[in-house]
Amino acid sequence: MSASLLLWAVFLHWASGGGLVQGGRTWQHCTDLRPLDILSEVVPASGPARGMRVFQAQGVRGFQLTTSRPRALGFPASRLFIHCDRFPEEFSIIVTLRVLNVPAKRNEYVFTLMAEESPSVLVGLRYSPNKLHFLFWSQERSSGWQTRVTFRNVSLADSQWHTLVLAVSGQSFSLTVDCSIPKDVVVETPFPTSLSVKRASFYLGNRRRRKGLFTGLLRQLVLLPGADATPRICTAMNFKVATLSVPAVLQDVPVKPASNEVLKYLYETDMKVTLGSRPPCTKQEKARFWFNASQRGLYLCDGSTWISMLEVKQRLDYVEEYQNLVTNSETMGIEVFTIPKVGLFAATANRHTPPGSAIYKWTDGKFVPYQNIPTYQAQSWKYFTIGKKIFLAVANFEQNGKGQEFSVIYKWSRRKEKFITYQRITTHSARDWEAFVIEGEAFLAVVNHREGNNHNIDSVIYRWNPRTGLFETNQTIPTSGAYDWEFFTIGPYSFLAVANTFNGTSTKIYSHIYIWLGGSFQLFQSILTFGAADWEVFHIGDRVFLAVANSHSYDSGMPVPSNFYAINSSIYELNITAQMFVKFQDLLTYSALDWEFFSVGDDSFLVVANSFDGFTFSVNSIIYRWQGYEGFVAAHHLPTVGCRDWEAFNTTEGSYLLYSSAKEPLSKVLKLKTT
Repeated sequence: MSASLLLWAVFLHWASGGGLVQGGRTWQHCTDLRPLDILSEVVPASGPARGMRVFQAQGVRGFQLTTSRPRALGFPASRLFIHCDRFPEEFSIIVTLRVLNVPAKRNEYVFTLMAEESPSVLVGLRYSPNKLHFLFWSQERSSGWQTRVTFRNVSLADSQWHTLVLAVSGQSFSLTVDCSIPKDVVVETPFPTSLSVKRASFYLGNRRRRKGLFTGLLRQLVLLPGADATPRICTAMNFKVATLSVPAVLQDVPVKPASNEVLKYLYETDMKVTLGSRPPCTKQEKARFWFNASQRGLYLCDGSTWISMLEVKQRLDYVEEYQNLVTNSETMGIEVFTIPKVGLFAATANRHTPPGSAIYKWTDGKFVPYQNIPTYQAQSWKYFTIGKKIFLAVANFEQNGKGQEFSVIYKWSRRKEKFITYQRITTHSARDWEAFVIEGEAFLAVVNHREGNNHNIDSVIYRWNPRTGLFETNQTIPTSGAYDWEFFTIGPYSFLAVANTFNGTSTKIYSHIYIWLGGSFQLFQSILTFGAADWEVFHIGDRVFLAVANSHSYDSGMPVPSNFYAINSSIYELNITAQMFVKFQDLLTYSALDWEFFSVGDDSFLVVANSFDGFTFSVNSIIYRWQGYEGFVAAHHLPTVGCRDWEAFNTTEGSYLLYSSAKEPLSKVLKLKTT
């Protein structure tokens, strides 16, 4: 038989399942292309191993490692690599974990693979504050050396569940966190093509010693040879706890006992009761309780909605005037915020300087003056925090007495219990600030309305530099007489919407929605608006809505309409299939300048700031009630004067609305009366 025929016969024998015989044993692939569940190997069939506790947090179970003997959380690699003793050349590692606060300069290990006779880590995964490190041992040199692949700006230590997919192929390493945009790293040293795991063991949450022991919760740890696992993981709605393979003891539905037997697997939980206003209810808050003192109700989060356990049902009956808040001058905007352990505050953005703008504190059921701050035709305030730092930014519309034009960020002084000047930023007729966090980094965006008579200018997004402790320019976006930024997230994606008002000749222009991709905002969708003054994003159940306040319709090249100011404002709904916002409902408004969404009991509401009907500033602003199939229906008509802004807030005494007037130095607090 010729050599070619012999080779062909051998191939046919192998393809039919016979295998190739080498040294007396049948050769097969080192690993089948199936998930290898590292975590399950540590868990005996009878339940968690010694040094492991099952703990439930936010409705999801994971293992907490408590052993003083790290070797007890190990097992031989041969239990996973049955057919040969080589680590796969290409693979993914899938981890679902909940990390607690990690001190600076400390590393904690998720897992390691170590040879018995050596202290070196063959393969390992560890994290430190804002970083994730993948380690591997390269034996291409005689002595060998360890390579560390570092992914920066990975914020895991927030006591939330996260699912990581690390895909490895040669010199390319890709990390996907919660199915967001992957972080890609290319290094000089490729992952070894033939890494021996002979006489090596996996260790869970340690590197065979107590230093660096994992202190969080671990739910999933899977090795998937030969494939990028991201497409298999990123199909679930809850990306943060997406599952490929999870030990039975951690399954969402516990093993049911037979007859009167106790549960097969016991677990602990971090059950917490939240007080105050209605918190979000997502899968992260699953099994958490919320006690609403003002409504005398106890609720349980089932992962999407609050289920009443004990409740006095409340519905909005009517609105009554509660407090006349005398302000320094006409008020262009208000910001209500709470400083922990200090109290509830309201900041008013006042037109005139002097006396500038004011901050009020809620004291004995009323807002009372607390601090005056010099401002220059202030338009709005924005409260935000970075770590333990507390800030309040004002958007100034005019120059100061020295001809300088800037807006100011103030920082809360815990010693003085006052806001003090922190950073000045050059702006151009600033209208609004928006603060947000993306992938652990803090940003602050300003709306520049115009520069001189030019309305088509750049608005600016600033990034917080933790080294300098200052905001620095990160990106500019062209805007047209813009009034408002609105930041929101949908799943792992971040969006920023701008309300463009006037381009110099017309208010009939496009406002834009941007999406964060590749480290900057890119255009996602454009929507035709009419003097847009505000965007408001809100959720009702699983539905996502975006409402625009249209202020007036003007076009220098078109016939004059009968009324510039009586115009529809629109509500858009996210269409998942079309991947865009589509119009849901039009509502007739009168120079609308603001929307505010709020809830009372199980009911959802939108209140609009109607400011001018073409004849008078004394115009009713309207509260709309969500009526399901009917959409939003007018429920309450509220007399207002030049209404500019609405804020909803709650205290232990009840629920309130606060509106500002741009035409008189008087704002009003209204109380929501319920039945």
